[in-house]
Amino acid sequence: MKHKFISKRYWKDQSTPMGQVDELAKKFNDVIDLSLGDPDLTTHELIINNSMRDAKLGHTKYTDFRGDPELRNEILKFYKEEYNLSFKDEEVFIAASGCLGMYLALEAILDDGDEVIIQAPYFTPYTQQVELARGIPIPLNTYENEDFQINIERLESLITERTKALIINSPSNPTGNTLSMETLKGISNIAIKYDLLVISDDIYTSFSFKEPFVPIVSIDGMKERTIIINSFSKNFTMTGWRIGNIIAPDFIIKTIQQINENVVFTAPSISQRGAIYALRNRKTVQPDMISEYKNRVYYAAERINKIPNMSVLDPKGTFYLFVNIKKTGLNSVDASDVILKEAHVLTIPGIAFGECGEGYVRIACTVGVEKLNEAFDRIEKMNIFKI
Repeated sequence: MKHKFISKRYWKDQSTPMGQVDELAKKFNDVIDLSLGDPDLTTHELIINNSMRDAKLGHTKYTDFRGDPELRNEILKFYKEEYNLSFKDEEVFIAASGCLGMYLALEAILDDGDEVIIQAPYFTPYTQQVELARGIPIPLNTYENEDFQINIERLESLITERTKALIINSPSNPTGNTLSMETLKGISNIAIKYDLLVISDDIYTSFSFKEPFVPIVSIDGMKERTIIINSFSKNFTMTGWRIGNIIAPDFIIKTIQQINENVVFTAPSISQRGAIYALRNRKTVQPDMISEYKNRVYYAAERINKIPNMSVLDPKGTFYLFVNIKKTGLNSVDASDVILKEAHVLTIPGIAFGECGEGYVRIACTVGVEKLNEAFDRIEKMNIFKI
C-alpha cells in the first residue's frame, strides 16, 4: 500500500494466495477448507489441564530470556532419547513460534545482501523473512519427476561469494516429501565444502511416514553449521500456543537472545509449560494424532489418483498433498479458483510456494475422512476433472 506514513519497503503489494484464504473461505457457507495447515483436532487435554494448573500456580510471569529452564532440559532429553544427539543448554532457545524462530535465526546470521538458498517449493514466509533480515532469497527448485529431492549439482550452481545459508524443510510443506539420506549427505558435503550454514526447518518430524526422520545435524561435520528450527504447532496440535525452539551453536543462540529481547522479550510462559508436558508425555499424546493424519493423507491420495486430470505422489510425510493439475490446462491460481467456485473446496495455488509450484494445488488434510470424502465427491463432478 502506497502511503506517506507507510515505509516505502511495503509500498509494493506483497500479498500472496496464502494470505487471501480467510476472505475466500467466507465466499460460500458450505466451504470445505483444505487450505491452511491448522489442524481440526484440539490440543490434548493432558497438555491443556497441566498448563492451566501451572498458570494457577503462578507460571504467568516472564521466564528466563532463553526460555523456561525446565523446557530447555526437556528438549535436550528429547534429542538424546530420540536421536542420541547431545547438545549443551547454551545451544537451546525458546521462541514464540517456529516462524519467529526462523526470522530470529536469519536476523542473527545475515549481513545486508547475503544470499540464502531456499529449497522450493517452500513455506511461503521464507522469502520475505530473508528479505526482512536484509538478505536475498535464492530459490532452489525441486521437481516431481525427481521426487522433489534437492539436486546437488543444481544446489552447487547457485552458490556465490555472497551465499551464507541454505534453508531445508523435511518432511516438506507443501510437497509432503522427505529428503533421502543420500540427499542429506550431499547437502552436508556442499555445506562443508563452501562453509555454509544449513537452517533445518524440522516442524513436521513426527509425520515422517515412510522412513524415520533423520536430523541433518546428526551427519558428521554438521553440528557446528546447523540451525534447527522446531515448533510444537503441528507435532502436538498446538498452533495457537505459538511456541517453538531453536538449536544452534551457542554464539548464534546468544545473538538470537539479544535480538529477541527487543522483539517479544520472552516466549509466553504458559505456552512453555504446555510444551514441557507435550514433550514429557509425547508417547501418550502423539500416537492417535499421527495415526489419524496418516489415515487421512493416504485416503486423500488414493481418491486424488482416481480422479482424471489429477495426480499426486505417494505420501511420505506431513498432512499436505501437492496435487498435480497440469492436465487441466489451467494455471494453479485459476484451478484453485474454479475448485472453490464450483466445488466449494478451498485449496492453495501451487504458485504460492514458488515458481516451481506452478501446475499444482496444495491441500491440507486437516478435516476428517468423512469431510475429505465429500470434498472429493464434489471435485470429481467438475468438468475439468473429467476425461
